[in-house]
Amino acid sequence: QVQLIESGGRLVQAGGSLRLSCAATGLTFTNYGMGWFRQAPGKGREFVAAIGWSGDTTVYAPSVKGRFTISRDKAKNTVYLQMNSLNPEDTAVYYCAASNAYSLADLRREGAYDYWGQGTQVTVSS
Repeated sequence: QVQLIESGGRLVQAGGSLRLSCAATGLTFTNYGMGWFRQAPGKGREFVAAIGWSGDTTVYAPSVKGRFTISRDKAKNTVYLQMNSLNPEDTAVYYCAASNAYSLADLRREGAYDYWGQGTQVTVSS
């Protein structure tokens, strides 16, 4: 049974930083591209960042590029999202997901993902 378990979300002040983690079990981690998505109150889920199966390629949404960094640790079967310079518009539930897709273009698409975590809440106060 595949499980993706996110952690690290909490309340933080604007300008602060957080690191989200997503631990994956039940799958061959190095066979999957990994992504982060988020859903703000009253809005649809949107792409945030993704990393290829090898860890050598990454892609970001324009709204987070330069502030967020995605990485993966193959030894720990974990993907991270380092978030800096947070602002209230970053407030959302953040979801981790795993995809069999290889191209970064596909990893931007929600429909390309096979498995999803339950989400972790990030709240940024002004």
